Amino acid sequence: MNIAVIGSGYVGLVSGACFAALGHDVICVDIDSKKIAGLRKGILPIYEPGLGELVRKGIQKKKLSFTTDLKTATRRATVFFIAVGTPPRANGEADLTFVENVARTIAQEMRDYKLVVEKSTVPVQTGEWIAKTLKRFARKGVPFDVASNPEFLREGSAVSDFMHPDRVILGVETEAARNLLTEIYKPLRCEILVTDIKSAEIIKHASNSFLATKISFVNAISVVCDAVGADVVQVARGMGLDRRIGKAFLSPGIGFGGFCFPKDLAAFVRISEKVGYDFELLRAVQKINEDQKTFFLKKIEDAIWNVGSKTIGIWGLSFKPNTDDMRYAPSLDIIARLQEMGAKIRAYDPHAMPKARKLLKGVTFCKNAYEVCRGSDCLVVLTEWDVFKSIDLSKIRKLLSHPVVVDGRNVYDPQKMTRLGFKYFSVGRPS
Repeated sequence: MNIAVIGSGYVGLVSGACFAALGHDVICVDIDSKKIAGLRKGILPIYEPGLGELVRKGIQKKKLSFTTDLKTATRRATVFFIAVGTPPRANGEADLTFVENVARTIAQEMRDYKLVVEKSTVPVQTGEWIAKTLKRFARKGVPFDVASNPEFLREGSAVSDFMHPDRVILGVETEAARNLLTEIYKPLRCEILVTDIKSAEIIKHASNSFLATKISFVNAISVVCDAVGADVVQVARGMGLDRRIGKAFLSPGIGFGGFCFPKDLAAFVRISEKVGYDFELLRAVQKINEDQKTFFLKKIEDAIWNVGSKTIGIWGLSFKPNTDDMRYAPSLDIIARLQEMGAKIRAYDPHAMPKARKLLKGVTFCKNAYEVCRGSDCLVVLTEWDVFKSIDLSKIRKLLSHPVVVDGRNVYDPQKMTRLGFKYFSVGRPS
């Protein structure tokens, strides 16, 4: 199949590389000429485990190519996956300007049948607007179809998620669109759910909103556990053993971040408002997520008292491990508020520091996790990278000016930390 993927970010690049690995001929399009020049050489603009090797293999086998010219791609491809950015507006709505521009260009250039597929997370009814745009700008009589194929890729495991999905959702209106998309995904041998386009669009927003709700729920439970001296890890485990609930996304911490959950949650609240429904539950999920950062900052204050006179070491900057994505990372707000209190910040992240340097000012970025601790009055864990889980804690204790650890991800065992001589504070567990 000849496929064009428009947008070479976290979703588009992974999707394009994986489609090529499945045997399709893929051309990835992006307006960023510097990014495209790097990708042609196998240089990735993002960190994602396994993706670099996949891109290089695709290029070597001539199954994967990159261009800034959407017009050329339109003439080559039959199926187009739109994976451009849909950034949030001030009111929470998704900005669909890039989606419209792509649809217009495809319409103006197509001379024969094309299937245009939403891959970006978009509000319900976007498919209708894409169809109207194609009809408005296409030559008379040129056939096309529109479809929705939402992505469910987790940063840090996106390649595995694509190649071994729980399900593939296809929102289609014609048999031709159904057959083309089914053929593209046939090598994956997973359950394929075919729906109408609007249902597919809502499935993505509903799924992300539900997962965000689970995170906020367990974070709210962590506050209660903290107040009464219970252990939220044991509580979450007890809940998760119920098959109706499941253990996934029941890990308490400092709140969810990344681009998907905050953006999609806000967009779904706004979508609901526009059709006359006040989604109070999701607004509460948003509030709990923000409150969790304040709750955690109070833990730091309680652990070291006068924050303004202290040097605080930070482990982890990305919003989750195995990615360099800093978008909506809780670390940004937590560090900014610590700096407002007057604290000096030393930080380390295995992969996110190049992006973090552009966002965080006045921070001392260290070459490794040990250097962060040298002379720090307190160590704060914000991202649960594996390197932090396997580190020499005895050495850490000697490097810190005071053996205080405030763990926002419950990485360590409280009893072990106490035996090692640390004053250890975590989320929703007795100190």
